[in-house]
Amino acid sequence: MKILDLLTMSVNNLRRRKLRTLLTVLGVVIGTASIVVMVSLGIGLKEMQMELVSSYGSMTAIDVYCDVYSQQNSSEEPNYMKDETVEMIRRMPHVKSVTPLLSSYVIMMQGKYMANVSLVGVTREYLEGIPLGQGDLPPRGSQEMFMVAGNWVPQNFQNPKENNYYMMMNGENPNVDMMEKPVFVIFDTDAYYQSQNPSEDSSVKPPKKYLIPVAAMVDGGENNEWNEYCYNVYTDIDQLKAFLKRTFKKDPIPGQPTTKKGKPYNYFIYDNVKVFVDETDNVKQIQQAITDMGFQASSNTDWMEQTKQQSNMIQMVLGGIGAVSLFVAAIGIANTMMMSIYERTKEIGVMKVLGCDMGDIRNMFLVESGFIGLMGGTAGLILSFIISILINRFAGISQMMTGMEGDISRIPFWLAAASLGFAVAVGMAAGFFPALRAMRLSPLAAIRNE
Repeated sequence: MKILDLLTMSVNNLRRRKLRTLLTVLGVVIGTASIVVMVSLGIGLKEMQMELVSSYGSMTAIDVYCDVYSQQNSSEEPNYMKDETVEMIRRMPHVKSVTPLLSSYVIMMQGKYMANVSLVGVTREYLEGIPLGQGDLPPRGSQEMFMVAGNWVPQNFQNPKENNYYMMMNGENPNVDMMEKPVFVIFDTDAYYQSQNPSEDSSVKPPKKYLIPVAAMVDGGENNEWNEYCYNVYTDIDQLKAFLKRTFKKDPIPGQPTTKKGKPYNYFIYDNVKVFVDETDNVKQIQQAITDMGFQASSNTDWMEQTKQQSNMIQMVLGGIGAVSLFVAAIGIANTMMMSIYERTKEIGVMKVLGCDMGDIRNMFLVESGFIGLMGGTAGLILSFIISILINRFAGISQMMTGMEGDISRIPFWLAAASLGFAVAVGMAAGFFPALRAMRLSPLAAIRNE
């Protein structure tokens, strides 16, 4: 029997029992929609968590830390991160680049406003990776010191002679424009505060103010959103080193450890180094190698693995709940096909007497059950998309209130295709044993059956 003949007979048989077919298909619709929506919620939750973790920084970046102060008080030889350490890490396989971060807490002034800011010296490659909203980086090779300010830095400025509490409560920002107006920087913060509050025994001369241009501002988006660069001000690390050496000369540089005699080292020590790896799969390997060197290393992959495990468990539970509905629908298909065999026993006997192949009889019932799965799966998939749109629309209202973004229900192409194929497979599996029973019926007994 040709495939087209099997399809025609199967469709005609299903049309003869419209109500029973409709109810059976409805069970598959509910089952398919349940499993797709449940799995889509698991996928959406997982991807939203991944996006949240990714927003904290690159997935191929490793933050390396050194507890400078505890080692300074230790009796053992300090294991500081210095330029030699950076070079050792840079020579590791799979390491693309290494950026030491040299932090210096400074005071910035503009007009009557001032702010305590962390000025971070980084490499040129790191600066070029910062998303800029205003301005641009000076050309490579420029010897003039410049700054890249985080998009939240202007909000930290305050007038030391006024009460800024009411301004903060009313959501007012200080009149600070770091791009258009000059910004002065004070590196010797201790000298500044001592000069503002001189004691009777001694008076400290106010430290020098440096006029350093702000070349660019970090891009904060339309709503000045949080990002990993928003708090700090960045500059070229070599220029910052030169500035610190000129400012403090032979005196200890604030934030840098000293020898047991209180003298500064003749090299800079970093408390943080950022390592960029070529691929995410190699992050763990490099992270372990750095840990073996005696430093603390962390990356977003640590959070990502925990998030994946939790999300996979949630997705399995939600998928299992939806699968129960599809299993109930499979029982309904099996029941429909068994009833169809009882009603068509005489018809099956006549087909056998006329010499119809046993495989054709089996395939006819399998095609019918597969058609039920296909119709129910298609309608269930359409219903799933409608439910997903409604969920995302109502969930979007609460997400606007919580600040979260993204669809919580996501149906990728592979899920839609897999659900449709699974519905057809479940239908054919449910009709397999009824099809075998139809194939094994005795022709004479089937003809006598009324």
